[in-house]
Amino acid sequence: MINRRALGASLAAGLALAALPGVGFAQDNAAQKLPVVASFSILADFVRQVGGDRVSVTPLVGPNGDAHVYSPTPADAKAMAGARLVVINGLHLEGWLPRLIKSSGSKATVATATKGIKPIESAEEGHDAKGGHDHGHDDPHAWQSIANARIYIANIRDALDAADPAGKASYDANAAAYLAKLDVVEGEVKAAVARIPAARRKAITTHDAFGYFVKAYGVEFIAPQGVSTESEASARDVARIIRQIKAQKVPAVFLENVTNPRLIEQIAKESGAKVGGTLYSDALSDASGPAGTYIDMMKHNISEIEKALAAGPA
Repeated sequence: MINRRALGASLAAGLALAALPGVGFAQDNAAQKLPVVASFSILADFVRQVGGDRVSVTPLVGPNGDAHVYSPTPADAKAMAGARLVVINGLHLEGWLPRLIKSSGSKATVATATKGIKPIESAEEGHDAKGGHDHGHDDPHAWQSIANARIYIANIRDALDAADPAGKASYDANAAAYLAKLDVVEGEVKAAVARIPAARRKAITTHDAFGYFVKAYGVEFIAPQGVSTESEASARDVARIIRQIKAQKVPAVFLENVTNPRLIEQIAKESGAKVGGTLYSDALSDASGPAGTYIDMMKHNISEIEKALAAGPA
């Protein structure tokens, strides 16, 4: 016979336990995933790679979106309010984010994925603070170096371990496996650059998103815009770039998925340089595109760069 008094006491104890902060998640992870918000698509992919099936990730700026000039929506505020962890790039990329966190009333832990990365300085002056997108003098595009991507992964792993201690073994294993994949991809990138004649390792992109790639891998990128797509290239900037292409015999100009193609098309037409394809700089493609993950993005970009720059005299 069922002891109703004992059963009632057991249910009451279970409900009290579930009401404690964090216990419900740890006790029933199969039914409840850790809600994480990532500021943009590349970070969201990193979180998915480390978090696996224990996390539910919401990117604020989605595929092909531009985090430089993003305007948050009510849905973003709702996602932020329900998050346990928010992962941001930092380095002044998401100038709109502090206002969103405050307005949403979020109590989530905020993890900065670039913690420990030594930023490189951009030549661009900081934007007017009234515009809300001040980048200062640090280049925020640190993910363009795979060595930096390893630091992103370590920071995200540590943040997930802290937010969900019960998942630590899973997060650590996922991070280790992903870091091994990054090692392979970095070898592929370096090998591809080595196949490009040294004199042809230079190209034009729309905005200055590849500074860390330049420093890590030795392909020179020249951009008429600064580190933010919010910057407007002047006629003088465009004329200077065209003169530079002709003087240095720059082989190719590249489009970017987050910028208007007209500027690069104009530069290509007036300089005689060929358009070398589309590079993914600040955002992934959608899942069906060529850059649905960070690893896919890096492989796609180096393939496009090699195809455009390798052919021709050394």
